[in-house]
Amino acid sequence: MKPMEGALTLREDQILIVDDEEVIRTVLAKRLEKEGYSCTTAQNGKVALAHFYKNTFSLIISDIKMPEMDGVELLQKVKAVDPKMKMIMVTAYPEIDLAVNAMRLGAYDFIIKPADLDLIVISVKKALESKRLEEEIEAYHNRMEELVEERTARLQQAYRILKKSHIDSVKVLAEAIDAKDPYTRGHSDRVKRMSLAIAREMGFSEEKLENLEYGALLHDIGKIGIKDEVLRKQTPLSAEEYQYIREHPLIGVKILEGVEFFKDKIPMIRHHHEHYDGSGYPDGLAGEAIPSEARIISLPDAFDAMTSARPHRGIMPLQDVLAELERHKGKQFDPQILEIFQQKKIYKL
Repeated sequence: MKPMEGALTLREDQILIVDDEEVIRTVLAKRLEKEGYSCTTAQNGKVALAHFYKNTFSLIISDIKMPEMDGVELLQKVKAVDPKMKMIMVTAYPEIDLAVNAMRLGAYDFIIKPADLDLIVISVKKALESKRLEEEIEAYHNRMEELVEERTARLQQAYRILKKSHIDSVKVLAEAIDAKDPYTRGHSDRVKRMSLAIAREMGFSEEKLENLEYGALLHDIGKIGIKDEVLRKQTPLSAEEYQYIREHPLIGVKILEGVEFFKDKIPMIRHHHEHYDGSGYPDGLAGEAIPSEARIISLPDAFDAMTSARPHRGIMPLQDVLAELERHKGKQFDPQILEIFQQKKIYKL
């Protein structure tokens, strides 16, 4: 497709749109052309790859499930040729596990169908801005001696923007995890906010706070591997189902262990259900043997679960929840962390 005629300002960015549904390709191309982008469309990964080999693109937007060559295979082949190419994956909700794999393979972002066009435009702008910033950073390194004083401030700003872009992508993934269970919508974000508040009171460095933010957002990522009928069950879980749920920390480790960026966050995800007295899972760690970040996350995680409605019970009154936490002081929860939570009223965030 050619850019829309009459546009006052045209960008040089060329976008390849890949989807086996013609109406989706057409609507998305028209919307992006209104933003000044030039679009090419393809009905599957095989056709898209031919376009990619012949032309220069700034960004690829691809569906995952397609005939002949799906989006994940296209992502792998594109990244093998151009590791810096930005790809946004579009997926239906049941394909969330494929989207997670796509993120591991280097996808910039993924959007769940039915997709809001304005959301796609925002993601496209963020991806292209990230691409431009990465190119600036690379150029900076190539002439470091000459530009060091002039560009230092700009590099720091670029890093902050890239970091925000990265955390925004993780937030999208966390929201997708929470969406598997309608009773936990927003759970990961609430756990993140309370965990960071506790950690600041404990004097965590900025680096440790940043790691904790990712770990808290992704602490339940393993629930992607738990069947919906178990997560959404309207009656109390059987012993067998409860044991099945207990597998989610280890599933989370499996999902993230191949991603270098997340390696130092894995202990938080693996151990956020350990108990201070050693009665938790999956490894039965106790006391200081449990990573401090995991000890922090476990408290807001339990608090938010008790203060959220469940199919087989209503929301527990706040005073009852606080009393329950106190009963488990030194057993399930680190006493120091619980004292901070209570004294600073972290639960009111």
